[in-house]
Amino acid sequence: MAEFLTIGEPLVVLASQDMELSLDKASHFEKFLAGAELNVAVGISRLEHEAAYLSKVGDDPFGDFIIETSAKAGIDVNHLKKDSKYLTGFYLKELVSDGDPEVAYFRKNSAAANFAVPELEDVDLAGVKLAHLSGIFPALSSTSLETFKVFNAQLNEANILTVFDPNLRPALWESHEQMVDVTNELARGSQIILPGINEGELLMGSREPEKIADFYLKQSDLTHTVVVKLGADGAFVKTKNDKSFTVLVFKVKKVVDTVGAGDGFAVGLESALLEGWLIEDAVSRACAVGALAVRSHGDSEGYPTKEELIEFFNTDDRFGHCY
Repeated sequence: MAEFLTIGEPLVVLASQDMELSLDKASHFEKFLAGAELNVAVGISRLEHEAAYLSKVGDDPFGDFIIETSAKAGIDVNHLKKDSKYLTGFYLKELVSDGDPEVAYFRKNSAAANFAVPELEDVDLAGVKLAHLSGIFPALSSTSLETFKVFNAQLNEANILTVFDPNLRPALWESHEQMVDVTNELARGSQIILPGINEGELLMGSREPEKIADFYLKQSDLTHTVVVKLGADGAFVKTKNDKSFTVLVFKVKKVVDTVGAGDGFAVGLESALLEGWLIEDAVSRACAVGALAVRSHGDSEGYPTKEELIEFFNTDDRFGHCY
């Protein structure tokens, strides 16, 4: 198996090409890969690490596109299966000149939401060094929640580094209370947690970075590092041994598209950890990839190659956005 592994819901995004037109008025769309966990796998592969992805797609044109495009991106798709009983999820994304675009999802009861525990049986974890986990996949269905828990336990039993991004999607949960309770429960199963400051407020009631970090460090013996994403204020890091610091950020002259920026942050952090970087440097790379991500349209199109990342570090100044 590849050194990086993730499980999630692969999506197709139909991105509007009609600037400032609402989705009901737009007529021209371009097709891209999407899905938070798949975004991370794309970015990890682009930075020259072996990445594998576990999920299901429908036996339909969107599913074919996802498998073919993921493979072209260098991702191991041996465990990305087709299922003729269900369809592939997709969504529409508005094109805006500033701010967050409107999105509309079509993903209920997708193939990925029906990825069940028995489908983990042929997954060999040998060689996996790091697994990226997201709060999106377990929110899809009771089936995906059970699968997530079993997979997480298998990763921990194999002593694989686990990184959990809450990645809250309130619309996928039955209630706010369920989202909070289940997400915090799932976070206990990972060694590194990546909440955003807004997510911290929703999940534990505070916008103070250190309080957010302390909450996750104290609720689990397994969790040893929390990285709180602060947007324009950078990222706050605290570890189990009470080491804490804030990482400065990079200038973003023009934000083109914020979708995928948080996943870009995970790409930077996790690729650096795979390369043995210290956590301070890994979070700095995370900020750099997040900043690059918002400069391009598409969920993962702005993620850099190693050469582009080196050039960015050499030419860009600090102080800007760190997603």
